[in-house]
Amino acid sequence: MTTIESAWASHPGYWINLVPIHGIARVRVGDVVLAESTKAIRLIEKDHVERLYIPEGDVRLDLLETNEHHTICPFKGSADYWSLTEGASPVEDVFWTYRTPFEQVASIEGYLGVYHEKDGVEAEIISTWPGDELTSVMTFPAWGDEDDLLGLMDPEQVGEGSYSAPGYHVTTRNVVEAGQLLGQAIVAASKANPTQRVIAASATFAKAANFDDPIELGVELVRKGRNFSSVTVRSEQRGTLISPSLLLMDVGAEDLMRNQVPMPDVPGPEACPPFDMDVIGRDIRVVDGAYPGDIDEVGPANVYVWMRFRDNPPTEALRRALVTQAVPHWTIAAAMRPHPGISQSQAHVTLSTGIMALDMAFHDDAPLDEWFLYANPVAWSGRGLCVGTGTIFSHTGQMLASYTVHGMARAITARPDAIGKDWADFM
Repeated sequence: MTTIESAWASHPGYWINLVPIHGIARVRVGDVVLAESTKAIRLIEKDHVERLYIPEGDVRLDLLETNEHHTICPFKGSADYWSLTEGASPVEDVFWTYRTPFEQVASIEGYLGVYHEKDGVEAEIISTWPGDELTSVMTFPAWGDEDDLLGLMDPEQVGEGSYSAPGYHVTTRNVVEAGQLLGQAIVAASKANPTQRVIAASATFAKAANFDDPIELGVELVRKGRNFSSVTVRSEQRGTLISPSLLLMDVGAEDLMRNQVPMPDVPGPEACPPFDMDVIGRDIRVVDGAYPGDIDEVGPANVYVWMRFRDNPPTEALRRALVTQAVPHWTIAAAMRPHPGISQSQAHVTLSTGIMALDMAFHDDAPLDEWFLYANPVAWSGRGLCVGTGTIFSHTGQMLASYTVHGMARAITARPDAIGKDWADFM
């Protein structure tokens, strides 16, 4: 019997994380379901694509056959493989397992990994909501989970007035989004001044940031008042300023007067097609499917988007950060809608697009595990810029927030790599 040498001792910086999946994991080839489980896990490994692992008892082994293929991983052990042989679409090596994994990954014993890249194999994560027939279906591997998104939005205090937000392992699009940066600033300010809530937040975005490096936030309480306070946040990466933010906080008050614009009369989420933005536990429905990916699709300069999360974040600051995170997704797309020959599919290919400034005003609070609506009219576009003024409503019609987004959309005349530059220099 061949002894397999573990590489853990010789690679002290290596890591593998095993994360439970909140939802139903399903693997199928065509209409044949090979596995379905509520106990699946994500195996997240340094410098590797994520892998889906499903308990052996939830896999249709009666449709599979073991084969002679074996591989060795210096961080997991020796793997045995199964192939799909039943039906009209055989697939080699669709599952594997580590019968005696190394102790650092002992929890994958009794699980089968999924070779999701194989032609014909469909791996999905299905999120459900109590009492609702609508589900959210994500193709695996997704970007991550709602918990991952919340983790990015929740910087930890590391010193007096100093906070740090982690990087993330998925870098297929290695740009930190504007809404994430401002959302982090909202949470950091709320931790620095916990007796007040953020009611307005403004940021400009001076430089693109790398997704896999931490963001360091310096928080200064410019003026602490009994009713209102002003806070500045400097978001930096490797000592370079990424985004300066200014936030207004207050203690709250009873209504002296109350009025709001009416909620737009648009079809409800049950009448809208789902839109996959790769976050497990986040359900997005775009009204009329009007998120322009087709260069020949035209319409008014507006995008309406329903959204909800699997879990309601536990604090008002995190709820406001999570609402803010998605705001920049829609304005540039809405600005493109009236123009044939222009679409989101061209972003970072023939068009340089990005958010240059974001201003949020927060009004009411509502649980985010219930539907809420983004209304995103674009007030102006031209000269390589666009400006949207939007509103966010709960499903009952409460206005949760309003915002202004300043976006950039310009033709790329020379690819950055062709002139010795990095894409980040063009954002």
